[in-house]
Amino acid sequence: MPKKDSLSQLAQAVVIYEALPYIQRYHGKTIVIKYGGAAMQSEKLCRQVMGDVVLLSLVGIRVVIVHGGGPEINEMLAKIGKKPQFVNGLRYTDNETMEIARMVLAGRVSKQIAQLIGELGGRALSLSGPDGRLITAKQRDPDLGLVGDITHVDPEPINLALSGGYTPVISSIACGEEPGVVYNINADSAAAQIAASIGAEKLILLTDVRGVLRDPSFEDTLISAMTLSEIPGLVKSEVISGGMIPKVECCVEAVRRGVPRAHILDGRIPHSLLVELLSDQGIGTMISS
Repeated sequence: MPKKDSLSQLAQAVVIYEALPYIQRYHGKTIVIKYGGAAMQSEKLCRQVMGDVVLLSLVGIRVVIVHGGGPEINEMLAKIGKKPQFVNGLRYTDNETMEIARMVLAGRVSKQIAQLIGELGGRALSLSGPDGRLITAKQRDPDLGLVGDITHVDPEPINLALSGGYTPVISSIACGEEPGVVYNINADSAAAQIAASIGAEKLILLTDVRGVLRDPSFEDTLISAMTLSEIPGLVKSEVISGGMIPKVECCVEAVRRGVPRAHILDGRIPHSLLVELLSDQGIGTMISS
């Protein structure tokens, strides 16, 4: 009989072989990953996620990462003795908070992610909305201060990075339509609009939950796939509720604008990206037209 370690090696070989048709399917295609939540807070999970990104890049799948960093912004605000302010659940962003957000997101978080990708054998470029006027926004509501809604995404800087073999790492801030203004923007929305603007094959939102659950108390009630026509009924019946609503809305926006599929995945699960993309075992919620 084969030794136990031989069986383990055989099992690993089978897993790699079964990934072949998925690698062929997505070779040369682009996926956009919105990265945040627990996977971003845990150093171990962060390293695993970026390792997955490097692997995908090495087999010819082009990856764009869009990230936020609310907890990191709050941590920096606390260090200077400034309390975060919220209006109807949304962060109020004054000039000082915007400067801190810009420093944390574009100056620290984005560059840390790009550096980690490089350490793991990949190539990444740190970008933000004001770079080359990649993302432009207008003020959402004066009561929220410097919070913006995206009005335009220029795909050229992203495509230039991808064509050069780099993984763009994009922080969720935008330049204003008016000169000299920078806005804080929603990272989920930025990821959706970037995915649509570059003709991505998939949008993947890494979250802190399994996906959309029929009963939030039981993870085995995961809805593995849904179409756009099913979503209004699920919202009405409150299956989709609370913080899941804006995430689903971003997926809907991306799909309506031409992205074939959008996924909501649990970023706390090790290698969830690889399981979703390169195996038959879809582990999150997929939204399609």
